[in-house]
Amino acid sequence: MRSRHVGDVVVVTDVEKERVPVGVVTDRDLAIEVLGNGREAAIMPLSSLVRSPVVIAADYEDVHAALERMRAHGVRRMPVVDDRGALVGIVTLDDLLGALLADMHALLETTGKAQRREQTTRR
Repeated sequence: MRSRHVGDVVVVTDVEKERVPVGVVTDRDLAIEVLGNGREAAIMPLSSLVRSPVVIAADYEDVHAALERMRAHGVRRMPVVDDRGALVGIVTLDDLLGALLADMHALLETTGKAQRREQTTRR
């Protein structure tokens, strides 16, 4: 996680083939379960930290559906799967916030352009 600068890893069934998500381990899991309990991270099995069942998003879903699922389950990150259930990526709360902010910015630009257009055409 440190070498890739990520806050979570998705645990999958078969790294080489199907890659179906079975759980997620986050940096918070490590901090609370390992460091907080004085355990040795180097010898602790990943399976003892995996949170299951995993909350997932489909690659065809829209931002609002993903955000609602994250809210309902209280998760900040969700693996994204294709129509076969294979892992294709991960979406984070920060990703969704960025997308929503971009939409809000586009709305503001539209309003400003509409006002300028009206000012120039209605003289």
